[in-house]
Amino acid sequence: MSALGKILRESIAHDGPMPLDTFMAVALGHTRHGYYMTRDPFGAAGDFITAPEISQMFGELIGLWAVETWALLGGPSRVSLVELGPGRGTLMRDLLRAARVSNEFCAALEVHLVETSPVLTQAQKEQLAQAAVSVTWHTSIDSLPDGPAIFIANEFFDALPVRHYVKTAEGWRQRLVGLDANGALSFGLASEAEALITAEAQDGSILELSPVSQLLMTQIARRMAQGQSAALVIDYGHVETGFGETLQALSQHRRVDPLAEPGEADLTAHVDFAALARAASAAGAQPFGPVTQGEFLMRLGLAQRAQALKRKATDAQALDIDLAVARLATERVGAAPGMGRLFKALAIAPLDAPILPGFLRNTTP
Repeated sequence: MSALGKILRESIAHDGPMPLDTFMAVALGHTRHGYYMTRDPFGAAGDFITAPEISQMFGELIGLWAVETWALLGGPSRVSLVELGPGRGTLMRDLLRAARVSNEFCAALEVHLVETSPVLTQAQKEQLAQAAVSVTWHTSIDSLPDGPAIFIANEFFDALPVRHYVKTAEGWRQRLVGLDANGALSFGLASEAEALITAEAQDGSILELSPVSQLLMTQIARRMAQGQSAALVIDYGHVETGFGETLQALSQHRRVDPLAEPGEADLTAHVDFAALARAASAAGAQPFGPVTQGEFLMRLGLAQRAQALKRKATDAQALDIDLAVARLATERVGAAPGMGRLFKALAIAPLDAPILPGFLRNTTP
């Protein structure tokens, strides 16, 4: 068992089983052995690949989105460009390059990156060493400056912890991580039902919730309610709240047992975009979408950007560009799944904001 697995086993043996969201938070964020604290998980040599690593076009289009959104919000003279979970800094690098189309936007910018991993922070510093704007790092959104801001969160919310509740004859009981008869980590249920959950469902149904995601969206949306701010969330997930679990563990691009080697595999769950939109609305902001990533990128000009790149590309490079477009914007690429349909885009803005780029209508939470 992993070093963190031993720590968790000892903790459970001493204090009793822990809720699933607590287990996830420790597995991903333990200061010495947490998954994101100890490695760069991106790319072919890591455990998964994100859209910015597939093609520069993704970050460039997000950069153009940020420029146009800033203008629609009145072009404030100072604006914080905030990325949550910036990965290697690839998206921000490409975003800033594309944003040079507007000198006024670049002059107004201050970049703020929210990152808890020291390994990824170092990668971001190297990636953005030549950036022409100031870059400040934060470990939480609590230290961000006040005032107008544009938030970007690409594949961030999927890594936030979730809770599971299982419907039983006694009611909804929370899923816990405990120890089996052999002392190995195993799933179990709380002895008492949750009185506040009254949803009707068949026994065995699972309700997956992410209170930490709701809280974070509420904090972000409160800034939107103050005006001249916006947020863009892109992630994989569903557009309607329902029953079922989506927790998965990934290691070397393959699914593994989430309890087998804590700290050695990525733990994620599908994002409930409907729940995020409801949280934003309740905090006084206006949600746009969600729409599929494919729709969003095509409306921003993905096809046109690809054609522009191909005009100066070799035949091999042109094939790579076409493959990148397919991976980003379609449901399937050969036998492999694409990101175009599973991934969604949701924007948040002030109540009086016009429709933001890439969206056609507001969500009804």
